[in-house]
Amino acid sequence: MNGAEVLDVGRDAIWLTIQLAAPCLIVGLVVGVGIGLLQALTQIQEATLVAAPKIVAIFVSLLVFLPLMGALMSGFMRHIAQRIAGL
Repeated sequence: MNGAEVLDVGRDAIWLTIQLAAPCLIVGLVVGVGIGLLQALTQIQEATLVAAPKIVAIFVSLLVFLPLMGALMSGFMRHIAQRIAGL
Protein backbone atom coordinates (compact mmCIF):
# COMPACT_ATOMS: atom_id res chain seq x y z
CA MET A 1 0.00 0.00 0.00
CA ASN A 2 1.22 3.44 -0.80
CA GLY A 3 0.63 6.61 1.18
CA ALA A 4 -2.45 7.65 -0.79
CA GLU A 5 -4.22 4.35 -0.08
CA VAL A 6 -3.39 4.58 3.62
CA LEU A 7 -4.79 8.12 3.75
CA ASP A 8 -7.90 6.94 1.89
CA VAL A 9 -8.53 4.15 4.40
CA GLY A 10 -7.88 6.53 7.30
CA ARG A 11 -10.30 9.10 5.86
CA ASP A 12 -12.94 6.41 5.42
CA ALA A 13 -12.41 5.24 9.01
CA ILE A 14 -12.78 8.76 10.39
CA TRP A 15 -15.92 9.34 8.32
CA LEU A 16 -17.34 6.03 9.59
CA THR A 17 -16.62 7.07 13.18
CA ILE A 18 -18.49 10.33 12.62
CA GLN A 19 -21.44 8.48 11.10
CA LEU A 20 -21.53 6.01 13.99
CA ALA A 21 -21.35 8.66 16.72
CA ALA A 22 -23.60 11.32 15.16
CA PRO A 23 -27.05 9.84 15.94
CA CYS A 24 -26.36 9.42 19.66
CA LEU A 25 -24.64 12.79 19.93
CA ILE A 26 -27.49 14.57 18.17
CA VAL A 27 -30.07 12.91 20.41
CA GLY A 28 -28.06 13.87 23.49
CA LEU A 29 -27.76 17.44 22.22
CA VAL A 30 -31.48 17.78 21.52
CA VAL A 31 -32.47 16.31 24.89
CA GLY A 32 -29.93 18.50 26.70
CA VAL A 33 -31.17 21.66 24.99
CA GLY A 34 -34.78 20.68 25.67
CA ILE A 35 -34.12 20.06 29.36
CA GLY A 36 -32.06 23.26 29.57
CA LEU A 37 -34.91 25.23 28.02
CA LEU A 38 -37.35 23.64 30.45
CA GLN A 39 -35.07 24.53 33.36
CA ALA A 40 -34.78 28.11 32.14
CA LEU A 41 -38.54 28.46 31.75
CA THR A 42 -39.35 27.00 35.16
CA GLN A 43 -36.26 28.44 36.94
CA ILE A 44 -35.37 25.02 38.33
CA GLN A 45 -31.57 25.04 38.37
CA GLU A 46 -30.80 21.46 39.29
CA ALA A 47 -27.64 20.16 37.58
CA THR A 48 -28.52 16.49 38.02
CA LEU A 49 -31.90 16.90 36.32
CA VAL A 50 -30.28 16.70 32.87
CA ALA A 51 -28.36 13.46 33.46
CA ALA A 52 -31.15 10.87 33.75
CA PRO A 53 -33.19 11.91 30.67
CA LYS A 54 -30.02 12.17 28.56
CA ILE A 55 -28.86 8.71 29.62
CA VAL A 56 -32.25 7.19 28.82
CA ALA A 57 -32.50 9.04 25.50
CA ILE A 58 -29.02 7.98 24.41
CA PHE A 59 -29.72 4.37 25.43
CA VAL A 60 -32.96 4.36 23.40
CA SER A 61 -31.17 5.95 20.43
CA LEU A 62 -28.52 3.21 20.61
CA LEU A 63 -31.26 0.58 20.48
CA VAL A 64 -32.90 2.31 17.52
CA PHE A 65 -29.73 3.04 15.53
CA LEU A 66 -27.84 -0.17 16.31
CA PRO A 67 -28.93 -1.92 13.06
CA LEU A 68 -27.77 1.10 11.04
CA MET A 69 -24.46 1.16 12.89
CA GLY A 70 -23.97 -2.56 12.31
CA ALA A 71 -24.70 -2.16 8.61
CA LEU A 72 -22.23 0.71 8.32
CA MET A 73 -19.50 -1.27 10.08
CA SER A 74 -20.23 -4.36 8.01
CA GLY A 75 -20.00 -2.37 4.79
CA PHE A 76 -16.72 -0.82 5.90
CA MET A 77 -15.32 -4.24 6.75
CA ARG A 78 -16.34 -5.58 3.35
CA HIS A 79 -14.65 -2.58 1.72
CA ILE A 80 -11.45 -3.19 3.70
CA ALA A 81 -11.56 -6.94 2.92
CA GLN A 82 -11.90 -6.17 -0.79
CA ARG A 83 -8.91 -3.85 -0.62
CA ILE A 84 -6.87 -6.52 1.17
CA ALA A 85 -7.90 -9.14 -1.40
CA GLY A 86 -6.96 -6.75 -4.20
CA LEU A 87 -3.37 -6.44 -3.00
